[in-house]
Amino acid sequence: MRLCRFTQGCDPFAGFFFDTTVIPLAAAASCYREHTRMGMALPAGDDLLTLLPGGSHCAAALTLGNWLADNRSAAERTALAVEKVQLLTPIPRPPKIILLAGNYNEHIKEGGGQATERAKTFPYLFQKPPTTTLNHPGAPIVIPKVSPNHVDWECELGVVIARRCKAVKEAEALQYVAGYTVVNDISDRKFRPNPSREKREKDTFFDWQHGKWHDTFCPVGPCVTSAHALPDPQQLALSLKVNGQTWQNASTAQMIFPVAAIIEFVSAIVTLEPGDIISTGTPSGVGNTTGTYLKPGDQMEAAIAGIGVLRNHLVAE
Repeated sequence: MRLCRFTQGCDPFAGFFFDTTVIPLAAAASCYREHTRMGMALPAGDDLLTLLPGGSHCAAALTLGNWLADNRSAAERTALAVEKVQLLTPIPRPPKIILLAGNYNEHIKEGGGQATERAKTFPYLFQKPPTTTLNHPGAPIVIPKVSPNHVDWECELGVVIARRCKAVKEAEALQYVAGYTVVNDISDRKFRPNPSREKREKDTFFDWQHGKWHDTFCPVGPCVTSAHALPDPQQLALSLKVNGQTWQNASTAQMIFPVAAIIEFVSAIVTLEPGDIISTGTPSGVGNTTGTYLKPGDQMEAAIAGIGVLRNHLVAE
């Protein structure tokens, strides 16, 4: 099942996501009750974690989602066109957003690095501030006035953590996944604070890191696909288009560190909490390779099979 958050007006709601339409959770439960004569105890509100694996209402949500998949016509009258609602980022307050750098060899090579293998390296981690970088599907990404000329895209598979865990082994790691989403790790490739600065050894690293932190630079969505529905996260096609032109086209099978290995590594360092998002790195095809950068008015579509298409556009600050 695919679950989303959306709003029509003021209040946010939970719903089942079907690419072009959304069926509100409450409306789906009402249709289920009407057609089966059985009640469906589900919470009000928009907390998707309680409906996903690891959540207290997951079994009921899964029953309803399976019924809805087989009986779409029964609930069609309650469906809302995606363009008539505002989709919201699926996890509104993740405790942490942890991202990987250099988890696809082709991306490493296009940036001038040397291909590597898992046994000879380890995952490179960084974070984005959840309260200021997290951004909604369909919302504008703001090109920062302080550094407007080198803003780039990175389509990535996002992993939503279901349960608190520490020191998880790779063989068990996927048991702690609530679901998967699409992350677009927007990056300011050539952010250079204080151009007249005195050069220091670590300038390049911190320039790179600071270029990840601008406001709105982490759109996530359009939904979360339950871990039940994607038992193998290493077989997913992912792509990214800018203004209709495909720039990234790859598979999660190409990751150096698969999802389970990433969870093992991260949880050895820090306790993972429900709602944490781990973004697993990007394949080749970023704009920086050809000197192609995002500008106001550009439209992006970051897509992962089995999840959906995350659409955002660019505006100037």
